[in-house]
Order: sequence, then structure tokens, then C-alpha cells
Amino acid sequence: MTSYDEQRLIQLTRDGDYDAFNRLVIEYQDAVFAVVLRTVRNRAAAEDITQDAFISAFRKISSYRGGIFRAWLFRIAKNSSLDYLRKVARRSEKSIDEDIVYFAEIVKDDTQDPVADALNSELARLIEHCMGSLSEDHRFAMVMIDVEGYQYDEAAESARVSIGTVKSRLNRARARMRDCVQQEPELLPTSLRL
Repeated sequence: MTSYDEQRLIQLTRDGDYDAFNRLVIEYQDAVFAVVLRTVRNRAAAEDITQDAFISAFRKISSYRGGIFRAWLFRIAKNSSLDYLRKVARRSEKSIDEDIVYFAEIVKDDTQDPVADALNSELARLIEHCMGSLSEDHRFAMVMIDVEGYQYDEAAESARVSIGTVKSRLNRARARMRDCVQQEPELLPTSLRL
């Protein structure tokens, strides 16, 4: 979608055109869902949060003042995700295992080697555990930059912080992840062991 098309759809949405907003949803729903899913690590919650984020975006479309529209959507989704995580922390709720999204679900190994599959599955669980141990801000920076591949400026605008803050958070997140996965070096490929 070109910037012109996006701005036209935003203006039509401001004028009450539901079809225009639906086109924006179709364009960005996968990206927003991916970031929310990595942040909350619960598929059912991520689906609900993504839907709520788009409803909120529709209601608040008049407050969009320009900039990267996708970053504006991510900011709404991030705030909804953080609200969810705070609510879960207050209730000390444990997610049902099948709702937890493990790294292994996303990265499949085609080797047909059961030992390698088992090791990859354990490594994926370790990575997921380490990601879960990061603070919300550090996890969001890592998800936006390292996992989803967005630029620093878009992550900064989504989090409403400076690019330097995003870089700092990402650096700390990477260091904590490295320290965490090094606790079980036998799961790492030989080239990555210290």
C-alpha cells in the first residue's frame, strides 16, 4: 500500500467509511497480531487484544496526527498488551499450555532427525522462557527489532521513546537473553557455546 493510499483510507475512515477502515485492518492485522502475540505469549489473548486494538484505533482515528500509521497502531496494541500483562500479573494467572506460543511453532525443522527435533524443541522452550523473563519494555524492543524486523524509528515511535532508548533497551535485552540461554549451553549449537 502506498503512503497516498494509506492517507486516503485514513481520511475516508475519519469520514465514517467502514470499508476504508477494513482495508487498513487487512493491511496491518498480521503485523499487529505478530507483535502482540510475541508480547503476551498467549494466542487467545493476542487475538482479543488485536481485535480490541483495531476497535480502539477506529474510535481514535481522529487523534492520529500523522507519522508512521503502523507505529501508531503498534502503540495502541502495545498499551493494550501491557494492560493485559498487568491484569494477568495481578491475578497470578497461568496460561493453558496449548495457548502458549513457543518459538518452535514458528521455526520448524525439516530434518526428520528426532534427536535434533527434540533439541530444537528444548532450545525453543528455553528461548521462550528467556524472552518471558525480560521486562515488558525490553521484550517489546526485542520483538519489534530482532523478531519482527522493524526499524529503530518505528519501534521508538510505537513505544513513544527516543531511538537511543530503544537501542539501549535492545542492547540490554540481547545481553540478558545471551546470559539466560548460556545457562543451558548443551542446547546451543557448538559454534555458539562460550
